[in-house]
Amino acid sequence: MSSFKKLVGDTAIYGVSSIVGRFLNWWLVPYYSHIFLAAEYGIVANLYSYMAFLLVLLTYGMETGYFRFASQAEDKKLVYSSSLISLFATSLAFVLVVFAFSGDIARWLEYGSHPEYIRWIALIMAFDAFTSIPFAKLRIESRPIKFAFLKLVNIFANIFFNIFFLSICPAILKSNPESAIRLIYNEEIGVGYVFISNLIASGVTLLMLLPDLRIKLRFSGRLLKEIVWYSFPILVVGVSGMVNQNIDKILIPKLIPDDQGPWEQVGIYSANYKLAVLMNMFIQAFRYAFEPFFFSQVKSDNNKRGYALILKYFVIFGLLIFLGISLFLDLFKTLHILDESYFSGLKVVPIVLMANLFLGIYYTLSLWYKLTDKTRFGAYFALIGAAISLTINIIFIPVFGYMASAWAVLICFVIMSVMSYFIGQKYFRVDYPIQRIGLYFLLALGLYALSVIIPISNSVLSYLLNAVLFGIFVSVTFMLENKEFRKFLR
Repeated sequence: MSSFKKLVGDTAIYGVSSIVGRFLNWWLVPYYSHIFLAAEYGIVANLYSYMAFLLVLLTYGMETGYFRFASQAEDKKLVYSSSLISLFATSLAFVLVVFAFSGDIARWLEYGSHPEYIRWIALIMAFDAFTSIPFAKLRIESRPIKFAFLKLVNIFANIFFNIFFLSICPAILKSNPESAIRLIYNEEIGVGYVFISNLIASGVTLLMLLPDLRIKLRFSGRLLKEIVWYSFPILVVGVSGMVNQNIDKILIPKLIPDDQGPWEQVGIYSANYKLAVLMNMFIQAFRYAFEPFFFSQVKSDNNKRGYALILKYFVIFGLLIFLGISLFLDLFKTLHILDESYFSGLKVVPIVLMANLFLGIYYTLSLWYKLTDKTRFGAYFALIGAAISLTINIIFIPVFGYMASAWAVLICFVIMSVMSYFIGQKYFRVDYPIQRIGLYFLLALGLYALSVIIPISNSVLSYLLNAVLFGIFVSVTFMLENKEFRKFLR
């Protein structure tokens, strides 16, 4: 069981850094909501959705490919060097092309008056794509502390420069218009400082990774071809995944008439979508540790039993997060986490939480096609999911607005998880405790339904009822899992 202890230990390190860092970074969302109008924040959300697509394209699945080949190759340095050279070349080519046609690209994206946004985004994406392999190297070498430290530095730098440009500089100029700050600050840039701050943070991260880039450069075209061939389905999966998670923020402004405030809807939906951050942090921390772990455990006699237990406990903790946020959603209003102009979108939060939980389940189930080198199935699932997401968004956004987008994400990930489970059992059978997992889902959803159905106008009594409902779920899972979970931890 020492391997499981290592998984728990690495998850703790990745998790603490991810939770602390992303929690701090998440506070930029309420910060933006109190600074920007919903339509202005809609611009930020829209461009970051494009950036999500770009990052997947620019990394083209090389991170997972590097994991796969570096974990088995005798010459790990050649795998690292070849992957690094490939990403450097493609990232540099991307920057040169974007800078050459930034004006045309800005007009095509309907940001014709701000081509500088496009150039800043190109540099951010190039830096982040290139550093993905050094970060992957830290993970496969089991160096979670350095990985976590660098990620936190990136987040703190991003937060600092956002506050500096959006709050400190305007305050200084307001009290002292002749301050030297006016040499580096221009009020007309506005939301552009969000991208400038990100660019500075990405640049700082790249500089701090320079020691890991000082290697003997060697390149193997044959090896790179094998890595790219293995990674290509992962690229398809990544692009399709971005369709599932980000296409809504791109389509809403194009499918909703101007008189219905499309940019306001993007801003409101995106800000409330971010309230599901705790689920995202849990999933991300788990994936950082789980992906290298299951590659290393392929030959273990007890691996399938471990995979089954891991999925069950993943679902339990995910449902705890779902209930913890959904049952106490009114606290976001009471504490004014978001500006009041964004409150109308709170209704999407439980849907998005459940969607992200199923995304995490899908990630956990997807180990079978990676371990059996049948990554094409990941591409099939992702393409089907993307088709479902696109169809629902295109048909129903004009009718139901951003609520259609929230339901599209949930339906998409549920179907992908179900497909991966049934097909995966044919190629890599794992006896997952489906009945027990289903019981926990029914219990959690039933308790949440009770909190919605029972009308209580008094906020104190409402919170008390929800606390009791949450306690019921904790008590039931503790009674059913206490002995096995303690054995698992030992």
